[in-house]
Amino acid sequence: MKPILHFALLLVLSWCVMTTTHEVGHLVGGYLSGGTLRQAELRPWHLPHSRFSPDPRPLITLWSGPVLGVLVPIALAAIIRRRWGWFVANFCLLANGVYLALAWTTGDQLLDTARLFSAGASRWSVAVFCLGTIGLGYPRFRQSLMEVFKPRTREASDAES
Repeated sequence: MKPILHFALLLVLSWCVMTTTHEVGHLVGGYLSGGTLRQAELRPWHLPHSRFSPDPRPLITLWSGPVLGVLVPIALAAIIRRRWGWFVANFCLLANGVYLALAWTTGDQLLDTARLFSAGASRWSVAVFCLGTIGLGYPRFRQSLMEVFKPRTREASDAES
């Protein structure tokens, strides 16, 4: 497969996995903390979201999205043990941190960061999450990108896929 097509397919897969695991994380957190689900949108080509009302523990509901959005893909990559799995996991690691950081800068009240702050999350907890995921995710995702575009022999390509 051509590297650019491989890259494009990996990006589409990564986006779908990231949005799904992040939003399912919110759903799991809301359910486990006793919330009542009022609305959910999981389609990755829309802006996935969920709303619980009442939500007795909104910090659990809100933090579960980015936390599970990072941990689930990493766990799956460790189980799958394929380069493409780590590409997806590294994308999710970086994307969840970048999402919270960008949402912080926009101040949009519908995005997770403003909702975390409204629910009582400290700025340092969000900053630590963003710095950790971006700091770890960027070099790991960059390495994954280099591996996608690295020239390989036919035998190595077959063995790694």
